[in-house]
Parts: sequence; C-alpha cells; structure tokens
Amino acid sequence: MADFRVGLLGCGGIANAHAKNLQALESTDIVAVCDVAAERAADFNQRYADGKAIVYSDFTHMFDKEKLDVVWICLPPFAHSNEVELAAERGVHVFIEKPIALDIETGRRMVQAVEKAGIKSQVGFMSRFGEAVEPVKEMIDNGQAGAPGWALGVYRCNALHAPWWRDKSKSGGQVLEQIIHTYDIIRYFLGDPASAFCFMDNLFHQDVENYTAEDVSAASLKFKNGAVASVAGTNAAIPGRWQNSFSLVCRNLTVEFADANHATLHYTGEDPVRSETIEGDKNLMLAETTDLLNAIQSNGTTRTSMSEGAKTLELVLAVSQSGETGQVVQL
Repeated sequence: MADFRVGLLGCGGIANAHAKNLQALESTDIVAVCDVAAERAADFNQRYADGKAIVYSDFTHMFDKEKLDVVWICLPPFAHSNEVELAAERGVHVFIEKPIALDIETGRRMVQAVEKAGIKSQVGFMSRFGEAVEPVKEMIDNGQAGAPGWALGVYRCNALHAPWWRDKSKSGGQVLEQIIHTYDIIRYFLGDPASAFCFMDNLFHQDVENYTAEDVSAASLKFKNGAVASVAGTNAAIPGRWQNSFSLVCRNLTVEFADANHATLHYTGEDPVRSETIEGDKNLMLAETTDLLNAIQSNGTTRTSMSEGAKTLELVLAVSQSGETGQVVQL
C-alpha cells in the first residue's frame, strides 16, 4: 500500500506533468481525480491511475467522500475559490500551482487556512530546486557569496497558450501567471521587496481576439536590503522556445544562469577570479514533489510554503499594478 493517497484537482496540461511523476513514485497512489470536464477527468484516470481512481466533477464532493493525504491543485488562476480551505479543514496537505490567486486577499486566506490546520503546503516554484540554484542559495545563506545586491531576469516565449491565459481577467497577465517564476527566484535570492515599477503593454497581439494580457513588460525592483533588480519579459520572441534566464551579483560571487539547472559561477572574491560551470538535468517538478512528501513524513518544512507563494504573489501584483497605473508601488 502506498504511503500517500493522492487526489488531483484539475486535469489539464500541468496536471499531466505532475501525474507522470506521481505515477512513477512507489509512495503515492492516485485515488481521486476531479475536473469540470468529466470526459477529460475520465481520460486522465485511465492514463495515470489505470482507471482505478474515483472521478469527480465537483471538488467539494471529492473532499467529502475521499480520505486523502495530499491534493495537487492544478487549476488556472481564475478557478481558485475555497479548495485550499476545504483541504485544510480535512487535514489534507496541499500542492498548488502558481499563482495561488489573482488577489492578495484570497492568497492570505489560503495562508491562514493552511497555518491554522497545521498542514504542509508547497507552491509550484520549481526553479528553487535547480541544481545550479541550490548551491548558490546555500552560499548566500552561509555568507560565502557575500551580500547579494543585483539581479537581472529575462523571460521570453512566443505562444498563444489557452484561451483563458490570453484573457488578463482570468490569468492575471503574463507577469502574474508566467514570469512569476523569474520574480520568485530573484526574491528567493534577494529577500523581501520594498517597491516596484513597471512598463507593460500589448504590442504584438492586438489582432488576436480576446487577447488582453500584456506581451511586453520591463520592471525595476528595490529590495529592503538595498538590492536592486530588473525583470523583462515578452510573449513575442522565438516560437516554441521558452527562456527563463537570470543573473545575480553578490559581493564575492557573480552567477549567470542559463536556467535553474545550468549556470556559470565566477568567484569574484578570489584573486585570480575562479570560475566553474554547473550543468544539471534534475527533474525539478519531481524535486518539489518529493520535498513536500518528505516534509509530511518528517513533519518538516517545505521550500515554498503557501506563505512564500503569497509573498511572491504580492510582488507580481505590485508589478502589474505599476504597469497599469504608471506609478511606483510600495510593498
């Protein structure tokens, strides 16, 4: 018998990626799947649970009828309602994809529910688990890197995505739904943000029906420790190619990340400067999954709890607000 009885809420694209990892783990058993599209949920059940899971179209019924240990919430941002609260009330641990909500009030309610119930939570910021990210974060935390002071992030892609994604009222826009990964990893390195300013616009998709999300953005961030960062993104670059690259400068270390698993480290505090390259192939989604399961078993902490998800949500909401108003937003 598996250690964890798992339910999945939402059976779209990202849920498929998570289900492949859960299917491969001996410690997990997918016992329930839920989606508003019954046919999609039934197909998902066949592919990842050999047809043995119970299929639901209403997550309230799933929580009421199934004794789950942990639930994977893989809903688009606009579809979040009270699923985290219902899971918490029943002692069900939670994995939730980013962003956790479209407004900070909803995000804070999720945090309160999780903390009141004492359950474990993990938000899907998988870049934190990168083979290149982990040693750099450790060097920042133990002082070897010196104080972090500057970061630059670039996010580029070119895809129409799902219809809900193009609608800013449902996705929150590219910054909130997609480039949030870049903002999170920079916050992970630099700490708590103090203020944000952003330019954004829809330049390349004005002829696409119902495309209201921004497709270009450039933001400047100031952090409470004095560090600064810039993040630029677009959805009009090379079709079929996703780039999430970032650079970091600390007093004793400069790092150029091609992505979370690949980076070149320059030890600028040494004379002569020494450089090394990290090239990894870690399955980051599997890493965030096992981190959550290990925390449940050991009563430990997860790397990206719901409160961390809310902090990054607050940052990207400030960036988006600045892009819409043209004003600096204080956090």
